[in-house]
Amino acid sequence: MEELNSSSNESVTINKLTLWKAATFVFLGLFVISLLTGGFGIDGIKAGTTGGVIDNGNVPAPSPSGSIKVSVGNDDPILGDRNAPIKIVEFSDFQCPFCERAYSGAVTDLENSAYFKNGEVALVYKHFPLTSIHPYAQKAAEAAECANKQGKFWEYHNTLFENQQALDDASLKSYAAQLKLDTKKFNSCLDNGDAKDKVAKDLAESQTAGGRGTPYFVLINEKGDTQAVSGAVPFANFEAAIKALQ
Repeated sequence: MEELNSSSNESVTINKLTLWKAATFVFLGLFVISLLTGGFGIDGIKAGTTGGVIDNGNVPAPSPSGSIKVSVGNDDPILGDRNAPIKIVEFSDFQCPFCERAYSGAVTDLENSAYFKNGEVALVYKHFPLTSIHPYAQKAAEAAECANKQGKFWEYHNTLFENQQALDDASLKSYAAQLKLDTKKFNSCLDNGDAKDKVAKDLAESQTAGGRGTPYFVLINEKGDTQAVSGAVPFANFEAAIKALQ
């Protein structure tokens, strides 16, 4: 009887081990596929969401159709000619890995393009922090606006994306010092939450503009016609949208 029980227990153990191995192989297979397709971000599950929003990879969220409600205000940082007939409004998150991919990819290509150099297109930045999966995104956005108050938004913006793994408060203040901002004013702005309202306004606009993930771009021309581009996609996608609005 003891041998029979021992054999029975061994059989159960083998079955559990087999099931565990099978589940592990399935998970690893899905993970590898997701890396190849961009379906998962560094943050883990693509559906790791904030009220249905995600950080987008090479598989972009569906773009809204029809006219998209978006505005460009005097307090919005603009890179390029403020009078450019086409504005590309970027809704982005400084901690989002796909936003960094867009920054180092399509956005850099845009800055080097004839459209940008000839003043045909300008880039507008708005904040879309996914706070439930990116704990440093909110403060990073506020810090960028504190730098904006001193006329150094784009320099600070670049620094954040180039140091995406260090976005704690101490690092944010260190970057301000490196860029030779007035650190007393900057630190006060950051500590007192002086830029919270601007970030909140941008976040609300991202929702009304149809943003469901980051990065999300809306191109708008002088007539108010719009085109949307979602995700860390190649510059060719932007070029097609630009041509559609000319």
